[in-house]
Amino acid sequence: MIRRIDARGMRCPWPAIRLARLLRDGNGPVEIDADDPAAARELEQVAKAAGATIEQLGSHRFRILPQERAST
Repeated sequence: MIRRIDARGMRCPWPAIRLARLLRDGNGPVEIDADDPAAARELEQVAKAAGATIEQLGSHRFRILPQERAST
C-alpha cells in the first residue's frame, strides 16, 4: 500500500520531516507532493539517510521506496 503525503504549500524542512516520520514508523512506498523549491534536495537527503531510493514522478511529486527488510 502506498502511503501519501500532501506537503504542497509547506516550506522546508516540513516536507522532509513528515517523510522522515513515515519512513521511521513503517515500511512500504511513500508518495509525496511537495512544491517548495528545496524539497527535492531535502527529500533526497532523508531518503538516502534511511537507505531508501527516491524517484521524481513529476515536477512536484516524488516516490520513496524503502529498503526491503530481511525476513527472520
